Amino acid sequence: MARIENSIYFVSDVHLRPYAPDGKEVEKRFLSFLEERVSTDGAALFLLGDIFDFWYEYKYVIPRGYTRVLGALARLSDSGVKIYFAKGNHDIWLYDYFQSEIGAQVIESTCTLTLFDKKFIVGHGDGLGKTDASFRFLRWLFRNPVLQTLFGTIHPRWAMWAGFRWSAHSRSMKAGLYEAPEIASLPIASYLMKDESAKDADYAVFGHYHIPGSVMLGHRLRLFILGDWSAGCEYLCYTNDSQGPQLLKWK
Repeated sequence: MARIENSIYFVSDVHLRPYAPDGKEVEKRFLSFLEERVSTDGAALFLLGDIFDFWYEYKYVIPRGYTRVLGALARLSDSGVKIYFAKGNHDIWLYDYFQSEIGAQVIESTCTLTLFDKKFIVGHGDGLGKTDASFRFLRWLFRNPVLQTLFGTIHPRWAMWAGFRWSAHSRSMKAGLYEAPEIASLPIASYLMKDESAKDADYAVFGHYHIPGSVMLGHRLRLFILGDWSAGCEYLCYTNDSQGPQLLKWK
């Protein structure tokens, strides 16, 4: 029986971290979402950044701890689900592995595309809009190709240890920073209001802030912010026979 492909799914901020106390539980929840929800009717899956708490892609080494997730994504791709992966601030160091091994399309920052006759703008959201100087410096540092190459010369044992330590520190510093704000006051909202390409868009979907919800920006554009998977496990589902995207929670 042929699989009916009539839904598009968006998820972000899973923050897979195999060595954390809740790491296996988060992985199980995400796997069940991929295998029980997306696999049933998914036409496309958008991974909008920070799927991994830390990911550095060596040329010949794949980080341990993600075997089941990588396998599930490969099976989805093989079954016909189109996978898009937007780089987040925790998985900046994503190069060609997901494209060459899984068939995913990598999104560097943002992407504008038409889905079921509606115009979407999607991405992770970090670095868009007004941010403080320290964050801009770190973002430049992590995206600098020379520094990325130098980091790759460090033995994976020490590089991965340092990466997970930095990721844990980053999350702890961010905790409470955007606690229950008005979504319209977030930097991404002001960015979209000034972006010419967003003037005729219908929906914008981003992660990064860990505060699920939506708001209308102007008369046409609705902005959706996705949550993180250590708490609410929110995802967005857009079906071609629905009136619009639905922000839902996975079990």
